[in-house]
Amino acid sequence: MSGITIRATTLADAPAILTLHIAAASRGGGLAREPDEMSLPPIEAALTKSLASGVALSAWLDGSVVGEIHAGRLGPRQFDNTLTELTVAVHPDAQGQGIGARLFEALFAEARKLPGLTRVELFCREGNAHALRLYQRLGFVIEGRLVRRVVLADGTVEDDLTMAKFL
Repeated sequence: MSGITIRATTLADAPAILTLHIAAASRGGGLAREPDEMSLPPIEAALTKSLASGVALSAWLDGSVVGEIHAGRLGPRQFDNTLTELTVAVHPDAQGQGIGARLFEALFAEARKLPGLTRVELFCREGNAHALRLYQRLGFVIEGRLVRRVVLADGTVEDDLTMAKFL
């Protein structure tokens, strides 16, 4: 998709990121929270942590956010080599155009600049086949399985997969 600009996210972008997450979750975007579970304070908290210890990037088209990705470090120094609590969202109207892959590649480039960082990790529910294909294509490997961890709104129960990419 031409015209997309990827830039560092700021805390001032939090309302736009919230709107993006609600849109993505409303159309089955693979986010853990349902739209009615979303609000500004958790978005601000996640961005604050990512901005302080990790990476937060967003994709923009014509002044609107169409995608975002963020991840931060866990906290204790023994885990400082890892970006975790990763969230990625692409607006449903912009999916399938490579924005998610571009956001990940930009995240990897920024992560490589962080001292001591050697891995990026995420969780993906087993039924999210599109996301699993993307993550594996980007070099993530499945490291583990949390059995029956995810209960979807329709009652479907799925395993949650732990995945990592080594930089």
